[in-house]
Amino acid sequence: MENTTRKPNWLELPRDVTLNILQRLHTVEVITSACLVCPLWWNICRDPYMWRTILMSEFYHARGMDWVKMCQYAVDRSCGQLEDIYIHMFGNDELLEYIADRASNLRRLRIVNCDKLSDKGFIEAVKKLPLIEELDISNNYLSKHSFEAVGLCCPLLKTLTYGNDVSIDQNAEAFVIAKTMPGLRSLTISGWRLTSVGVVAILDGCSLLESLNLKSCYYMSSKSTSLSQSLKKRCREQIKKFIPPILDGNYCYPCNFDFD
Repeated sequence: MENTTRKPNWLELPRDVTLNILQRLHTVEVITSACLVCPLWWNICRDPYMWRTILMSEFYHARGMDWVKMCQYAVDRSCGQLEDIYIHMFGNDELLEYIADRASNLRRLRIVNCDKLSDKGFIEAVKKLPLIEELDISNNYLSKHSFEAVGLCCPLLKTLTYGNDVSIDQNAEAFVIAKTMPGLRSLTISGWRLTSVGVVAILDGCSLLESLNLKSCYYMSSKSTSLSQSLKKRCREQIKKFIPPILDGNYCYPCNFDFD
C-alpha cells in the first residue's frame, strides 16, 4: 500500500513558531547555517528579536573561527535588544567593551573561562551595564576590585556565580560581596579558598539570600577546614537552599559549559 502520509513542510509553519525554533539554536549555528537555509529563515534571522540571547562557546564548535568578530556581528544584529549573553573561552577586554557600548539593556552576563579578561576591562564594562541581574564570571582572573565594581554599578544584581583559586586573601571577595551586594538572592562559589569567616560575612551582609551553593569550595572539603555544625545550622535556618561543601576530598573543578 502506498504511504500517503504527508511529510511536514517547515516553510508552512507560522513565523512565530519558526522564530521560536531558531532561537533555540546556538548563535554560531544561526550565523553559519540557519540563516542560509532559505529566504524565509534569512528574513527571520534579520529580526533583532532573534538576537536577544547570544550563546557562544569554543568548546562546542570547531576551532579556527574568528570568535570575537562573530560575536560582534551577533551583538550588532540585536540592535540594542540584547538581554542575555554567554561567552566561553574567547572573551577579552575589547569584546566586553564592544558589548557594553551596544547592549545597555543587558540583564544576564555569563563570561566564563576567559583568561584574557582583566580587572580594568571588566570594571569599565560593568560601569555601562547597570541593569545586570544575573552574573557568572567563573574561572577568570578577576580580583576583589571587580567585585567592588559590580556591587557599586549593578544595584539590581540578584544572582552571582564565581569561582577560581588565585585570590591571595582567602575571604577578600566574600567581604566585598557582603558589603556591596545586600540585594543578592542566589550565590554560587567554587574553587575559592573560602573559610568560615567569609561565610559568616556573607550571611551577615546578604540578608535576602535564598540560595547559597558552596558544593565546590574545595578548601573546606576536609574535616580540618570544614564548616562547624553551628554554622551549618545557621546556613540551613537562614537560607532556603543551602548546599554545603563536599567533604569526601574528591573535588572536581566545575565545568561551566551549561547554556541553560
